[in-house]
Amino acid sequence: MSITVQDIFNKFYGQYKLQYTPSAQQAKAADDIMKCRTSALGGHVHECGECGHHEVRYNSCRNRHCPLCQGVTKAVWVDKRSQDILDAPYFHVIFTMPRELHQLIYQNQELLYPLMYRSVAETISELCKDKKYLGAEVGFFSMLHTWGQDLHYHPHIHTVLLAGGLTKNGQWRNTSKDFFIPVKVLSKKFRGKFLHYLKSYYEQAKLKFYGDATEYSNKARFNSLLSKCYSQSWYSYTQRTFSGPLAVIKYIGRYTHKIAISNSRIVSMDEHTVTIEVKDYKDGNKIKTCTMSGVEFIRRFLMHVLPKGFVKVRHYGILSNRSRKTKLKLCKKLTASQTYKPKYKGLTTIEIVSLLLGRDVTLCPVCEKGKMETIRALSKSSPP
Repeated sequence: MSITVQDIFNKFYGQYKLQYTPSAQQAKAADDIMKCRTSALGGHVHECGECGHHEVRYNSCRNRHCPLCQGVTKAVWVDKRSQDILDAPYFHVIFTMPRELHQLIYQNQELLYPLMYRSVAETISELCKDKKYLGAEVGFFSMLHTWGQDLHYHPHIHTVLLAGGLTKNGQWRNTSKDFFIPVKVLSKKFRGKFLHYLKSYYEQAKLKFYGDATEYSNKARFNSLLSKCYSQSWYSYTQRTFSGPLAVIKYIGRYTHKIAISNSRIVSMDEHTVTIEVKDYKDGNKIKTCTMSGVEFIRRFLMHVLPKGFVKVRHYGILSNRSRKTKLKLCKKLTASQTYKPKYKGLTTIEIVSLLLGRDVTLCPVCEKGKMETIRALSKSSPP
């Protein structure tokens, strides 16, 4: 039987709380994960009208950090956004933060996560409008990931960038097959943007410092940190990933609703430890294993719980909400892009699940003739 994140929380979360104090959002995520699809959240009793077979289906927690609750949400989001895809090249760009800033970013998530988005957006928009590179307004969307393969804290931004844009004269301008902005230029500008705003936040006393980071409350130490970060080459990665509009849609789904770890990567669990699969990027992407205590697994997992109300996927340029009906519509016309009609629009969750699984989930699993109809609702914490 496969091990799930829920199993690990059920077994080790009590021990975790003896050593650590979770934030309100972390505690809610943990509670939701442990209760997901159990009697604690209530559910419904279904009966087959043909053979009388009964079945209880418990409710999902719908927490965006729960591995069990991402499938339908992701499918609906990707399906809705498919109508925005242009028949044009796209690039995948990753902006990473230097290790020296990880602790500071983690302690100031509500302030510095948005700053990461802002720095990426301004960097891309300004360079793309420069005639030296493209001379046009582009469209792109960004999403924050905060984890590495071993679940350690590693904040970075994934951006899917339309490799072409709209000129001031309302004309479509294509790019070459190669990424049109030198990576060093991209990284240097992103570094300058982020550190400039970070220094401004410090001068406005907006930053908070805890634990080992309290030393940076001293101005000299903070300036020393900035100097060290300025002297480094910030790593950015670009790749043309897509061979057509449908490939873009498929690729989007891999990143938009991804969480720190999926159940499929959990190898085993015993009385004290958890073993997971990790991809070693430095060793030819070989799949290896990593073993840690159950408490440590939960500590690392909860580090990636986002602040309440945080918007993870953000759209910019011609893909922004204010431009979608005007500039994006024009770009579709100029590029002769096909219009994709959302296939899940207006459907119920059950209907969407049936389409995703390729079978009618309302069909009785026993007689395979009758339909499973809801006959009774179960309140929260009803006996199983």
